[in-house]
Formats: sequence, structure tokens, C-alpha cells
Amino acid sequence: MTSRMELLSRLAVENQTKMVLLVVDGLGGLPGPRGLTELESARTPHLDELAARGETGLLEMVDLGITVGSGPGHLALFGYDPLEFSVGRGILEALGVGAAVGPGDICARGNFCRWGEREIVVDRRAGRLPTERSRQILERLGREIPEIDGVRVTCYPSQEHRFVVVFSGAGLDERVTDADPQKEDRPMRWATARAPEAEFTARTANAFIRRVAEVLEGDPQVSSCLLRGFSGVPLLPDLKSLYRIRSAALADYPMYRGLARLVGMNILESGPRYGDLFHAVQAYWDDYDFFYVHVKAPHLAGEDGDFVGKVRALEALDEELNLLTDLQPTVFVVTGDHSTPSLLKGHSWHPVPLLFFSPYGRPDDAVSFGERVCARGGLGKIEASKLMGLMLAHALRLMKYGA
Repeated sequence: MTSRMELLSRLAVENQTKMVLLVVDGLGGLPGPRGLTELESARTPHLDELAARGETGLLEMVDLGITVGSGPGHLALFGYDPLEFSVGRGILEALGVGAAVGPGDICARGNFCRWGEREIVVDRRAGRLPTERSRQILERLGREIPEIDGVRVTCYPSQEHRFVVVFSGAGLDERVTDADPQKEDRPMRWATARAPEAEFTARTANAFIRRVAEVLEGDPQVSSCLLRGFSGVPLLPDLKSLYRIRSAALADYPMYRGLARLVGMNILESGPRYGDLFHAVQAYWDDYDFFYVHVKAPHLAGEDGDFVGKVRALEALDEELNLLTDLQPTVFVVTGDHSTPSLLKGHSWHPVPLLFFSPYGRPDDAVSFGERVCARGGLGKIEASKLMGLMLAHALRLMKYGA
């Protein structure tokens, strides 16, 4: 049976059209004090005008009721079935920071954290430790924990409290659960093996966390670390061979750069602000067919439970949006990789708002961009992994199927 990806690959053709996928991390929300979501509360005249000219709908990232991580959420947006293609967060972060990862190595994403009594995790982010302080700690760990039970340990800084650890040695296996309780004020959850072959890896990871705690003993802000997303290097078909597109990524956070690199995108450099990212698209406009642009601020505010902060982040995004729309891409899509309601302070299972614009669309009755409008939109609710095919169709990059 031919898969959708195989079919799209067979039908794909090259031309000069341009596509922009703007991924607003954590875009979807839930009603706040006035009964409106963050997106509905935000003043977004550019997004509203675009929604009125285009089509709206909702994306089901994986399946009904499934809370999705950023990795599978992005894979779906790029046209990969996240239930078929599994990528651990560790390797994404590792590729994003430029870590050296070889065959048989296992990566994990690390968070510095603070423990209370009896190893209760009271702060999963150690107060969002400044990046420079994290670098200093990692340099110390590199000197004091070069290996665990014959396994070489290499740490790489990411941003703020985040880092990447690469375990290198014989007998390692990625089938290990996260060493992270996922919520604060809960006991430390230690890594466990999901298969007998991974017992050694789980013991190594837990021993590393214990050693970090010993090295940092007495530090008032950082007690140890959490590890999640254990993974090796996967093999994915790249976007150029699949869809015949020259693709580029603009993302400030290492994980998203790593994911883009994994599917064959070129990574473009820019500053972290909205305007920096959008100006970079302008600068490279003639060189690529498909631009993936990722913005993080709305998710960070949602994760902190900051409803007003998320509203402001969305409004700030809208103020710069004309830098992209003025380029007049053939297809322009605004959506998210998951919802992050401030009410829940984390990822959720709620479908993600979708704004889709092209000259070949069928405008619906939308006059603004928000969850309730999108729920009534002309695109309806679609599987996120089918979005890429829709973009290619509107970019006139798919041949007819059959006679």
C-alpha cells in the first residue's frame, strides 16, 4: 500500500513558487479571565486581515486527546507521520548545538534543576539559569565527570538552564524513560529501561545525575539535573529528495535547528528577535523555495502560566508580520507545533489554530484569527501530517494523480 509520503514524493515537481511556514510555538490556548484565549485576546490586525483573506482551521497534531511534544509536532508539520517516524528530543537538541554524535552514541537533553528535601524537584529549570552560568557549570562537570562506568560523557551548553549530554561507549540503548518528574514539587523520577538491553544505559544516566548532585553539593540555586529524550541518530528521508524543494530554517533555539537539520534543511543565521528572523527570510528569499520560521516566546509565556505575557508575545509578533507578508509568498501558513495554554502551564492535547493563505484558496467567513474562528473555518480539522501536501498543492508543486 502506497503511503501518503510516497505518493507526494511521486507527484512532486519543481517550480519557482515560494512557501513560508511560520510556527508559533505553543500557539493554542484556553479561555482566560474574560472568557477569551490568549490568541483571541491579543490585538493582531495583520493576522486578522490575513485570516479574512485566507482559510482557517485546526490541526490535530497526532490524534484526539494526545498531548504532543515539539519533536513529533514538527515532524507532522513537515509531512512525516509522527507515529511512523520517531525522533528523540535528545538528538534534536544535540544536532542543534552542533554536538559530535557518532554511531552507537546516545544523547539526552538536560535541564539543571533544584531539589528540596528527599529529592523533591522544586524547580525544574533552576530559576532559568543564565546561559553563561550553565556554561561554567558544564566546564566543571567536564573536568570532574569525564566518564561513568567506562562510558565517555560529553556535555554541550544550549540556552539558559538547558544542555545536551552525549554518552559514548559500548552497549548503549536509547530505550530509556525520562529522568524527570515533568512537574514541580514531585519526587525525582529516575530513568528506567524500557527493554532489557537498555538497563546499562538507564544505570549510567542515573549515575551521572547522582554525580552531578555530588559535584554541585552546597550550590544554593542548582542541585543536579534532569535528563529526557534519550535517543540515537535516526534516519529520515530529507525534504529535497521527498518534495524537490530547497528548504531553509530560521530558529533561535537549538532543538528546532536540530530538527530542521535532521530533515535536510539549511540552517540560516539571524538574531533572536522576530524582526531579525523575518529580515533573514528577506535576505535569503531568492535562494530557497520553502522557509520554516520558528518563534518561541508565546510558548515560554504559556509555560510560565503568564496569560498576559503570552498575549503580548503574540501582539509583538503581529507587529512584525508584514516583513513576511510583503514578500508575497505563494503559500503562507501560520500555526503551531502544539498548544500551550497558560492555564495548564505546559503542552496540551488541544488542536492548534491554523491560518492558510494562497491565491488558490477558498476564503471562509473568518474575520479574525483565534481558536473559535478556526473551529468554524473552511479547512475544518485536519491531520497535521497532511499540511505539507496541502502547501505543495497550493504552490502548484504536485502533478495530477492518475489519468
